[in-house]
Order: sequence, then C-alpha cells, then structure tokens
Amino acid sequence: MNWLPALALLLFPQQSPQEQTPLFRATSELVLVDVQVLNIKTGAPAGRLQAKDLRVSEEGAPQEISQFSRDEFPLSVVMLFDLTESVRGVLKHLADGAKSALAHFKPEDEVAVMVYSGGATLVDGFTRDRAQTLQAIGKAATMRSDQPAHFNEAVYQAALQLGKASNGSNRRVVIWLTDNYPNVPFRHMEFPLHTEIEAFRALHEGGVVVAPILMNSFTGSVLAKFAGASEASKRKDFPPGDARIYAERTGGQAVGLRGKQPEERLAQLIDELRARYTVGYRPKESLEPGTFRRIHVELAPDGALRPKEWTVLAREGYYRK
Repeated sequence: MNWLPALALLLFPQQSPQEQTPLFRATSELVLVDVQVLNIKTGAPAGRLQAKDLRVSEEGAPQEISQFSRDEFPLSVVMLFDLTESVRGVLKHLADGAKSALAHFKPEDEVAVMVYSGGATLVDGFTRDRAQTLQAIGKAATMRSDQPAHFNEAVYQAALQLGKASNGSNRRVVIWLTDNYPNVPFRHMEFPLHTEIEAFRALHEGGVVVAPILMNSFTGSVLAKFAGASEASKRKDFPPGDARIYAERTGGQAVGLRGKQPEERLAQLIDELRARYTVGYRPKESLEPGTFRRIHVELAPDGALRPKEWTVLAREGYYRK
C-alpha cells in the first residue's frame, strides 16, 4: 500500500458513482462449479470423493450432478503481483525460488504474469513454457511503482486475461500475492478504473477462482492506519476491494505464508488447486437471460465425510445467458 494517494484524497474529494448491477454469466445448458473441500481444523484438502458425497442446489432447489471430476481439466492461471513498496521484498524472494514452485504445474497448464499498482500490466501472456514464466516473474520483481494499490482494477484485468485462455474448458484461477491493503481510487487518475462490482462481474462471467497469498507487512499495516483516516469517508461509495472477500465469493481460499518461504507456499497452493473438484449440473428451470441464480454446494449428510468437520468452497452464483 502507498501512502501518497491517501494524502491526495484530502486534496481531491471523490464523487459518488452511480450504482451498477452485477452481471454474472454461465451457460444455461451446463453449469460448472469449481469446488474445494477442506478440513476445518487442519485446512487440508479432502481425499478422493465421489459425486454422491456432494449436494448441489440452485436457488434452494436440488440439482442432479451430471459431471464430476478431479484434476481432469488443465489450469489457466494468472499470477498477479502487487508492486507497492510493502510487497516488493517478498516478490523478489519469490522470483529467486520460483523455479521449484512452477514445477508443480502440469505440462498442459498455462500461466500468465501480471503486475499492478494504480493499473494492471501484462508482463507475459499465457504460455506452457516454464522458463518463460520464470523469466517473467523475475522481470516483475524488478519493476517498481509509486502509484496506489487499486485492487478492483487489478482483479478485473486479470479476469479479462483469463478470458484469453487457450482452452475454454480450462479451470481459471488468479493466484494473487498481496498484503491486502488497498487504496481507495480517487477521481483525478489519468485512466478509468473499474469498480468492485465490475470486477466481480468479470470473475463470475469467466468462472474464475481467486486464490490470494496474503503476506504480513509491518510497513503496509502502518501505512494502512494512516490511509484509513483519510479514506474512511470514501470507502462506502468506492469500495477498494478485499482479497479475502474476492476469494470467498469466487470459491477460493485466502492463505498466509504459514511460516513458509514464498516459493514453498506457492508450490503448496498449486497442489491444493489440483485437489479441487469440477462439479457440473444442468439447471432444471428455463429462465430469461440475465436471471441471477444462487448456487450452494455442501456435503451430503450420508456421504463419506462428516459435514461438521469439513468446509466446502464454491462460487456464489451466476447469471443465465
């Protein structure tokens, strides 16, 4: 997080934006949901499950699971890196050891690299060449910016990049390194900024899972306290975004370094993504395009796992095409 944009808020008051309606899309023929099942105490992914172990509902109505798989679809991943001062050291450390982490991807997985501060920049597009991705991460680690940290713009652009995945059936993920201290956008920026609503729309339209790696930053926490005083009155009209909420609403999980080196945590996260399930069902109702439908995935009461001991992560819903 940068403190200069926070100071600028005192000099450049914002104007309230018009309310916007989110538009999340999915095919009306087959809805695919990326699902993670984790042990509540340990956070470890569940072992091998079957379709009968899960229960899916749409707007409260039970749905019949017609497709069920684990790690059968390749990954399309955007690695999204914060360039603000409080994150630079960890990003440099990650770049130094990223080769071992990238080895946890499968040959058919593709990876792109993006960085952000005030806006988002594509460092390298999708590739299956791990050496090329390693070089891109190294380049990202040398980049600097004194601009604010605009989360919503970064996530929106990452979602658009995932729309360029080489295979439309790939599972789409944003792996996001951040200290989770965003700046509220202010009106004199030279480029237009997308809102939190627009970012969620792009994520849900693409079926994207957000998987943040949260780092502790003393510098970021100090600057956040300073910025909080000047930005507090603006956050209601201009929600700056929250990595934890982005994860929660897309079915992802926000995790810390957990005492591990950045490259070790990245490798573990890739393995955890491999342990996710793809659950598909065909909606029973025929509805008008643009109708929002809420999804709920839970463990079956008579399944292999005890519901009280496990948590299920899945996206919150979609709009019918």
